[in-house]
Amino acid sequence: MPKEISLSKKLEERIKELSCLYEVSSAIRKHSDSVENTMEEICEITKKAWFYPDHAIVELKVDELQISTSDIPENSIVQESHITFFNESNGSIKVYYDTAKLKNAYFLEEEQKLLNKISIEISEFFERREITRKEELLKRSAERNDRLSILGEITAGIAHELNTPLGNILGFAELIKSKTLESQTGKDTGKIIKAAIYSREIVKKLMFFACEMPQHQEFVQIKPIIDQALKLLSQNFYKAEVSYKFKIENPDLEAQIDTIQFTQVLFNLLINAIYASPKKSLISIQVTNTASHFIMEIQDQGPGIPADLNARIYEPFFTTKPVGEGSGLGLSVVHGIIKSHQGEIINFDNKPTGTIFQIKLPLKM
Repeated sequence: MPKEISLSKKLEERIKELSCLYEVSSAIRKHSDSVENTMEEICEITKKAWFYPDHAIVELKVDELQISTSDIPENSIVQESHITFFNESNGSIKVYYDTAKLKNAYFLEEEQKLLNKISIEISEFFERREITRKEELLKRSAERNDRLSILGEITAGIAHELNTPLGNILGFAELIKSKTLESQTGKDTGKIIKAAIYSREIVKKLMFFACEMPQHQEFVQIKPIIDQALKLLSQNFYKAEVSYKFKIENPDLEAQIDTIQFTQVLFNLLINAIYASPKKSLISIQVTNTASHFIMEIQDQGPGIPADLNARIYEPFFTTKPVGEGSGLGLSVVHGIIKSHQGEIINFDNKPTGTIFQIKLPLKM
């Protein structure tokens, strides 16, 4: 049982409590990039504020972070206060006394109140960090959307300007090839035709990205489209020694989409997934739905997308593939088609390795 504390001792403890709260607030305000260092400092400050500071052991647990000022004794008494973010328990801060070393150890009622105040300070610190993190993500997302919108307008203009001369080049090259009797001229015009067709495909992809391609949206079943895309890519899977698994929650699911453009989305995402996948790995395609939308996820087990490149992958002409292996338009085309269908596309890490692309499209436009 606690002994009667003198008035002077009570005053001394009160000063320690106030000093503790001030020092905890100061440690949080001067917070460096290391959360662990800040929490270690708070634990040491807390320890000094207790009635027996030389015997007090402070332990702090927040999510995966765990700190203690000393080893936790087997026989002890403990005071505890929970740490909560956004009304959810995420850890605790505890103060121990080793009863083997301090037989008559006890805690003051005021110390519990102090511990509760410290836990509130820590909780608010982590809440502010999480709010700042989410604000930064939203800011980056808004910046990326603005950048893609501007690029969309630019690429639409470029595509329109290139379409006519490319058509003329292709038309005249085909005319020359049909009229010439010289073998070398025929070969040269064949190269021109091949280059013009390739360039026209690039223009078509640019128009997809800029949402300038005409759409024919109708209600169709989703499963047969995905089945057909997987069948057409079966040789790609076979050559890469990669398998796939397709699962759809509702096999009869229908949505109002442009079948050709949705197939283009499937091809681009699956070809990227195959390219990134190591041999003997698995690509998963899953489709679920709500009352208003359907969600498709394509998961691979590749190396994943580096965090510093994540914000750029939907930009036209940006690619991590070697020169000649990619135009850098695949994901920008996907983004343009999804945007024109009033949908959303996001990507995140697959666990333990790989990438997940998630597409959310309305069932009805």
